[in-house]
Amino acid sequence: MDILIRRAVPTEYEDLGNITAQAYLQDGLLDYGDDDPYLPVLKDVASRAAAAEVLVAVEGDHLLGGVTFVPGPGPVADIARPGETEIRALAIAGVARGRGAGDALVRACIDRARATEGCTAVVLSTQSSMHAAHRIYERLGFVRTPDRDWNPVPHLDDLTLLTYKLTL
Repeated sequence: MDILIRRAVPTEYEDLGNITAQAYLQDGLLDYGDDDPYLPVLKDVASRAAAAEVLVAVEGDHLLGGVTFVPGPGPVADIARPGETEIRALAIAGVARGRGAGDALVRACIDRARATEGCTAVVLSTQSSMHAAHRIYERLGFVRTPDRDWNPVPHLDDLTLLTYKLTL
């Protein structure tokens, strides 16, 4: 079967929130596990969808994962500047990893960025241990932008997010 990328529908928000939370938990990306304060944010797909475009990868009737495409600076953007779009919360279900869903979701975001008037680049933040995601980004032409690396939780010195940029 082929992987289809499309906009998430509200009936998928809970499942996508759980996939996103589980992906972060299974990869050890949350310092406090099930008690991490970022976990409810990861699960809150409805809030992301209200301010940005949430895309899903599906195969038949199976939800494989999702991503948030942020069309520019705004309430759900972390680092986007004017003329930039941003990719957030890329997550693939454990059973679906390695099958191209992550790649397809990032490509869909790049396509949307190219169709966004005035957009010159796509940016994103990632944790240093997200090696599979880094491979996708680099394969698609993203380059590291260390001058934009940042820490979302200043009291946690070891939580510096790496940034990438794709110039269009």
